Amino acid sequence: MRAVYVTYYPDMAVPGAADIVGDFAKLAVDSGVRRLVLLSGRGEDGAILGERAVQDSGADWTILRSSWFSQNFSEGFFVDQVLNGELALPVTTVREPFVDADDLAGVAVAALTDERHIRQLCELTGPRLLTFAEAIEEIGRATGRPDPVCLGLARAICVVAR
Repeated sequence: MRAVYVTYYPDMAVPGAADIVGDFAKLAVDSGVRRLVLLSGRGEDGAILGERAVQDSGADWTILRSSWFSQNFSEGFFVDQVLNGELALPVTTVREPFVDADDLAGVAVAALTDERHIRQLCELTGPRLLTFAEAIEEIGRATGRPDPVCLGLARAICVVAR
C-alpha cells in the first residue's frame, strides 16, 4: 500500500484524536506508505494538532480541511432529528459553507493520485453560505415540509414538521 486516506470518527476535535492519528501515521510510514491524505475540520484546535502529526510523519501529505457536510442532515449526524421533525442546533445565525461529501470524495481521489497535491492544505467548502436555519428551510422545501420554524433559545430548535 502506497497511499492512505485517513479519517477519524467521530471527529478530529475529540480529545486524543491527534495522538491516535499521529500514531497511525507513523505506523503507516514505517510500513512503507508514502502518501497520507487526512480529512480534517475547519476551525478546530484539536484538528490542527492531528494535521501537524500527519505533516511530521515523514509521508507526502495532503490535508483536506472541510466544512460541515450537507449529508449530516440526510445520512448521519442530524438525520434522526430531521426525520422526527425537530432539530436541536448549536447556533442560528452563523453561516456555514456546507460541502457535499461527493465533492469531498472527488478531491480526496485527486489528492491520493496526483502529485500536485502533495504538501497542500486544501480548504473545502460548499458553493454558498447558509445559516443552520436556512439549511433547515432548504430541507423543508426539498421534503415538502413547508414553513420550518427556528426558535432562538439557548440552543436553537428548528421544527421541520411533525
